Amino acid sequence: MSTIDTGLTLLKSAAGRVSAANGWMGNAFKGWMPTGLYARALLIMIVPMVVLQSVVAFVFMERHWNTVTRRLSAAVVQDIAALIDVYKGYPQDKDRDHIRRIAQQRLGLVVDFLPAGDMPPPGPKPFFSLLDQTLSVQLGRQIGRSFWIDTVGRSNLVEIRIQLDDAVMRVFAQRSAAYASNSEIFLFWMVGTSSILLIVAVLFLRNQIKPILRLADAAESFGKGREAQNFRPRGAREVRRAAVAFLEMKSRIERAMEQRTAMLAGVSHDLRTILTRFKLELALIGDSPELEGMRKDVDEMSMMLEDYLAFARGDSGEQAQPTDMSQALEELRSDAERHGHTATVTFHGLPVVTVKPASFKRCLANLVTNAARYGKTIAIAGQRDHRYLTVTVDDDGPGIPSHLREEVFKPFLRLDNARNQDEGGTGLGLAIARDIARSHGGDITLGDSPMGGLRASVRIPV
Repeated sequence: MSTIDTGLTLLKSAAGRVSAANGWMGNAFKGWMPTGLYARALLIMIVPMVVLQSVVAFVFMERHWNTVTRRLSAAVVQDIAALIDVYKGYPQDKDRDHIRRIAQQRLGLVVDFLPAGDMPPPGPKPFFSLLDQTLSVQLGRQIGRSFWIDTVGRSNLVEIRIQLDDAVMRVFAQRSAAYASNSEIFLFWMVGTSSILLIVAVLFLRNQIKPILRLADAAESFGKGREAQNFRPRGAREVRRAAVAFLEMKSRIERAMEQRTAMLAGVSHDLRTILTRFKLELALIGDSPELEGMRKDVDEMSMMLEDYLAFARGDSGEQAQPTDMSQALEELRSDAERHGHTATVTFHGLPVVTVKPASFKRCLANLVTNAARYGKTIAIAGQRDHRYLTVTVDDDGPGIPSHLREEVFKPFLRLDNARNQDEGGTGLGLAIARDIARSHGGDITLGDSPMGGLRASVRIPV
């Protein structure tokens, strides 16, 4: 293997490790990121601002603030060193009045001389001891004598004691003369203005997010078969464009459904006319065994035609409205008992749900009819929570094998071996029921019933 091949292999290996680490970090980071657009937009605004303010504050405090404090402290220590030189150069000033006057009038310092002795014990250090550190460095560098400082005892004064040959020199200096004390004002203005800007940005961001939420609600309502009330394009140009595209798509879908419904209405009228003529001709011919079979065939054709048209038409044209589901389930139970079956109904939760009442009742009626055809006992149960309405229909019939439970939803399909289909039918009952459930934004699933037969579960969002 050449050197180039070895280098390429190493590069590929390193790239793979970097890619794996990047994927791992991305997955870990996704767990901490909020899922909402509003929260993510807030992070996009707040994080850079906080980082910028932190960097500015660090640079100001670490560079400007420290530099100014060092220079001010050095100037104060230089003044003290000059006073010490005056003290040594004028021994004839026994009362030190001359030094006190110079310090008071020219340097802004209060100087006093104490008898020679030991320094006081070190006092408590403040949490942020920049002034203590700076003064200590400057005193050790410029004076080189034993000293003691107190920056805590008096809030606006700094006390400095220096050990001289025959006395202790005590100096009181203004804190502002040795310390850059305007940093709090800087931080206050920085945080205050940032907070105001963030509040304004949050208010504007909420106004920009609202049109997106309205668009999502309108799309969700349309997916559930409901009309979006008072929806119109608003917000930024891109959001308006998406809203206009949604309205155009909604209009095209509704127009296609109206055209299909009109076409089916025409076909239904023509076919029903022919079937009506058949029935009249058969009625005029008379009675005979052959004619009775033809009448049954015509009736079956009529029922098949109604099922075909119902499947093709769907639930178009009907508006969603609040419906009492517990009452609707009771009506289904009464119909089943009227046809000689044993049926029970239970319902939990708030019963009023916004659905297309006629089509949704047809969906449930198809499931109950399917259960009544193959079982003797039917159990209907409904439950409504804050998100979904769930209705289950159980029977004690032969059931359907698990690998065929999706096949039965195909139009015109009959499972002769699974559920006794000698009773007839068009094979559209479950297909129509699923089509209605999906037009409400939900679905139908089949499973094993605790009664030994089939369980059909309808779940739609509320």
